[in-house]
Amino acid sequence: QVQLVESGGGLVQAGDSLRLSCAASGRPINFYAMGWFRQAPGKERELVAAISRSGSKTYYQDSVKGRFTISRDNAKNTVSLQMNSLKPEDTAVYYCAAATSYDYGRLNYRKDEYNYWGQGTQVTVSS
Repeated sequence: QVQLVESGGGLVQAGDSLRLSCAASGRPINFYAMGWFRQAPGKERELVAAISRSGSKTYYQDSVKGRFTISRDNAKNTVSLQMNSLKPEDTAVYYCAAATSYDYGRLNYRKDEYNYWGQGTQVTVSS
């Protein structure tokens, strides 16, 4: 199995930028499609961005389009989420997740399609 560890969360002000990183170990991430999820208190965990196994396709939730960018470096076993123009509504615990995939171009949208999860990192945006 693969282990995932997130880093880069913190407290920022509205309009600031933050970069989250996910480091994988135990198995190369080129075996997985990857995603970033977030969960605010009292809310369901929701998909923020996803990237296919090869990196050829990406998906973004409408609320973050144009502000967030997901990327992967399979050689370094890392996945990143660059977050710009942050808003208070972005406040949540952010999770890195991996989905077993045998299709280089497949995107996964449902949380139950992801097999492995990081522990989460808190992002707080003040107004």
